[in-house]
Amino acid sequence: MTTALYAKDYHDTRFEGTTAKPKRQDKRRRVTETEYWEKYYHAPDVTYEWNNGYLEEKAVSKLITYSMYKWFFKLIEHYLTTHPMAETTGLEMGFRLTLAGSTEIRRPDLGVVLNSNSVPILPDDSSYKGTYDICIEAISESSVKDIERDTIDKKSEYAEGGVKEYYILDGYDRYLEFYRLDAGGVYIPIEPTAEGIIQSEVLPGFQFRLGDLFTKPSPKEMMTDKVYQGFVLPDLTTKQKVEEEKRARLQAERRALEAETKASEEKRARLQAETEIARLKALLEKPVARRLD
Repeated sequence: MTTALYAKDYHDTRFEGTTAKPKRQDKRRRVTETEYWEKYYHAPDVTYEWNNGYLEEKAVSKLITYSMYKWFFKLIEHYLTTHPMAETTGLEMGFRLTLAGSTEIRRPDLGVVLNSNSVPILPDDSSYKGTYDICIEAISESSVKDIERDTIDKKSEYAEGGVKEYYILDGYDRYLEFYRLDAGGVYIPIEPTAEGIIQSEVLPGFQFRLGDLFTKPSPKEMMTDKVYQGFVLPDLTTKQKVEEEKRARLQAERRALEAETKASEEKRARLQAETEIARLKALLEKPVARRLD
């Protein structure tokens, strides 16, 4: 997990390796909020956000980051299948942030709305009318501006807007961050445990190992992992345990039967041996009786 850097020294290290130029002309289109909702929100080929009067195209992540996002999304779905306490949305579902000096319409790659949220998300909604409890962004490195949008702009906006937790996913581990809103309305990094595990407070019991974001273990592997076994396919895990216990019981019964059979055979063999000894003993005693006569 990287250490959070601030705007004052942001360009020192964060943009190494990017092909984007650090300075470029602002080519954003200025549109009204009404125009945005009517003409651009449902655009078929491009995902647009609205930044206080300006249209912003949401850039695409690289495959390595998208793969991390896909694994993470499935992990949350496993959790919510076991603990159905929230709904998730994709980047199609935007939400409006009314902030102190601006109004923003953002479309997080993944949003989480708790069932307890004061503004529920409804089946017919095409935008969310409340504030997400968790926002997750899969970072795009198409340009410096795209990086800054996720790591600086949205971090500030989501914090001010009251998003309780904000996660930034990055397959290259340069901008990977996990934040939690403190009592003062400021994002603080969620520190991993000694075992490198990030734990959510918004979703109690939801946790993941930082290294697993890169190795992406399968559900079968996670079923027996103490970090995940509480919410990844627990029914299958229980069924597997029942089957294992049944198998162990059958094996124990088979061993007991084998032991009983063996004991019975040994008893029969012992009786046969005793009978044979008695017969031979009787044969040996007969000639002696004739000589005495």
